Amino acid sequence: MMSKNYRDLTLFMGMSDKEIVSCLSELKAKEKQYKKDQTIFHAGSTTSVMGVVLSGSVTIESNDMWGNRTILSLIGKNEFFAETYALLKDEVMLVDAVANEDSLILLLNLDAVRSEKVSWASKLISNLLTISARKNLHLSGRGFHTAPKSIRGRVLSYLNSVSLQKQKTSFDIPFDRQQLADYLNVERTALSKELGKMQKDGLIKYHKNNFVILSS
Repeated sequence: MMSKNYRDLTLFMGMSDKEIVSCLSELKAKEKQYKKDQTIFHAGSTTSVMGVVLSGSVTIESNDMWGNRTILSLIGKNEFFAETYALLKDEVMLVDAVANEDSLILLLNLDAVRSEKVSWASKLISNLLTISARKNLHLSGRGFHTAPKSIRGRVLSYLNSVSLQKQKTSFDIPFDRQQLADYLNVERTALSKELGKMQKDGLIKYHKNNFVILSS
């Protein structure tokens, strides 16, 4: 497996091509195609494998036994998931990782990271810490979005954060309406009704997943 395909991934930052090739070999790297809605990792299982999205996207979900779904985050191209569970391989997963669309995933077994014999291990661990820190910021951001009691407050919090990240007042969001409802932990019908009210009140304009924040 050639390192040039993965040289720009944060996971391999600071590594030489030789180290990347060695890393891919030792981590038993393999690419796997997943269909939309196919589960990649199941809650209740353990894993020593993490995933990298090469194309498509993945949702990290909490699905309970009563059929309720909460979307915790969406993992896009060149982003990573399940690395914490892969490092703590005996820790039972509390979430599902599900293909949000047809996706190509790079799977890496992190068992070799525990070996002191590989030169790239410290670089990989450092990069994993950076990745985990960024993901913690995203997860804490969701906490801000679900804190308001009203649906309007949750929507405004989320759209404001996307606007700040993209530095635009007109942007696309990565969720369809059901996914946005699951992410904000609200009912879809109530969300759609509130979006209509917000547009009527002149706060936003929207069409499907494109939103425009209107100035007061």
